[in-house]
Amino acid sequence: MTIRDHLREARQQLAAAGIPEDEAVRDAALLARHVLGWDRARLVVGEPDPAPPAFADAYARLVARRAAREPVAYLRGVQEFYGRDFAVSSAVLIPRPETEFAVEEALACLAELDMPPEPRVVDVGTGSGCIGITLALEWPSAHVVGTDISETALAVAQANAARHGVDGRLTWWHGPYLAGLAPPLDLVVSNPPYVADHYVDALVPEVADHEPHVALFGGRDGLRDVRELVRQAGERLRPGGWLVMEIGDAQDEAVRRLIADTPGLTLVRMRDDLQGIPRTAVLRRR
Repeated sequence: MTIRDHLREARQQLAAAGIPEDEAVRDAALLARHVLGWDRARLVVGEPDPAPPAFADAYARLVARRAAREPVAYLRGVQEFYGRDFAVSSAVLIPRPETEFAVEEALACLAELDMPPEPRVVDVGTGSGCIGITLALEWPSAHVVGTDISETALAVAQANAARHGVDGRLTWWHGPYLAGLAPPLDLVVSNPPYVADHYVDALVPEVADHEPHVALFGGRDGLRDVRELVRQAGERLRPGGWLVMEIGDAQDEAVRRLIADTPGLTLVRMRDDLQGIPRTAVLRRR
């Protein structure tokens, strides 16, 4: 069989498992490239060729796991974020494109600080470390702390810091939110859990069955962790310091009310994602 034949069969198998056709096409190619160690261009050129001897079995195993709705990022062990590859496992949330908005807003906030020599930045619920590591790479003078309640997630983040050569510039803290971190802080950034618990049945299997629930679900209304993050940031940010956080669909009005009721914090802006949904809240300590 040629590589093209294997790709065709894989696309059919994935589509039959309920994966949308465009995703089936993309995922079949991504998994083939992963097994072969090829880039996109090499796969296009090599499709008519006979498959290498070891390809069929390895590819079939990955396609079967994908047909069981395991995410491609976990199968490949890597996900791109802000133009860089980050190792991922089932211990951490898969980085999403919309979370890149939080990085962009955090960088804009750093630029507006009455700049200390080494701004203190905290990435709450760091997971894979994609936010904190990216900020360390994009703002070399920053001292970044990544916190998480999962020691397994912190191990993934530490490995990613080493992968990107910033392991000596980040500190990792095992604990919830900002607990144990002394004020004043210059910038707090977070993609907290914000999916309401009852919404689990509406999620696609890739998310509901495979991604860590501790990183997804934020209580009855989805705002449990957002509330605590806002409260603690209000206490620990220095005057003029910033909080940047991702929020869920249709949560913007509730978050506006929460901020209005929190002494010392002001909502500066809400940034919409590419679907026009308010996705990133930017707050400042008065």
